[in-house]
Amino acid sequence: MDERVKKILNGSKRVAFFGGAGVSTESNIPDFRSESGLYKAMNDYGYSPEHMLSRTFFMNHTKMFYDYYKKNLIYVDAMPNKAHIALAKLEEEGKLIGIVTQNIDGLHQKAGNRKVFELHGSVLRNNCMDCGAYYDLDYIMDEANCADGIPRCKKCGGIVKPDVVLYEEALDEKVISGAVEAIGSADTLIVGGTSLVVYPAAGLINYFRGDNIILINKSETGYDHRANLVINDSIGKVLGN
Repeated sequence: MDERVKKILNGSKRVAFFGGAGVSTESNIPDFRSESGLYKAMNDYGYSPEHMLSRTFFMNHTKMFYDYYKKNLIYVDAMPNKAHIALAKLEEEGKLIGIVTQNIDGLHQKAGNRKVFELHGSVLRNNCMDCGAYYDLDYIMDEANCADGIPRCKKCGGIVKPDVVLYEEALDEKVISGAVEAIGSADTLIVGGTSLVVYPAAGLINYFRGDNIILINKSETGYDHRANLVINDSIGKVLGN
């Protein structure tokens, strides 16, 4: 771990972490909002990722939604990286009081974290839109459960939808409440792997009232001036051993 970060953490009692796509890219999960992600979506489908991941598109073009979703947002073999593992260790030590993530891959939990607030949901959870029956990711990925490319409920035949917050959908109030509490009660906030441009998620860091903000991102952000420590580098390299 970077010595500057370690020094701040050694003097902290309640640490919160706010992370974005940059945390998962180090586990070889591409950021669909990147320039290459945008190009791929437009080239293969003729639509932007944001449009295809909207509630309207899901309802009107469900088959195409799932084709894009499975090819570009699901990475079943992805494993936690050095950043995930370092954060899990911080929680185990009793310092980390919560992770607030914009990612939907479940890698924080896979690394061992338990106090995770998933702002945009998770690809690991899925529910029938009609009867509410729960299905895991394996069910969604099994073509035997998909009529015409659309996952169907084995109980009632309804369309199964990922527990992912699509564009045009509201964030979960309980998740928001937990995230605000974690950030608001921390004495140190680590912000990593995010350019802080996706709202309302990015606005949550305004609830921080503690002493130290550590901002780790490969490029500059509009919040750099608010941080006590800014490191423009790989988050895995900065937090890892």
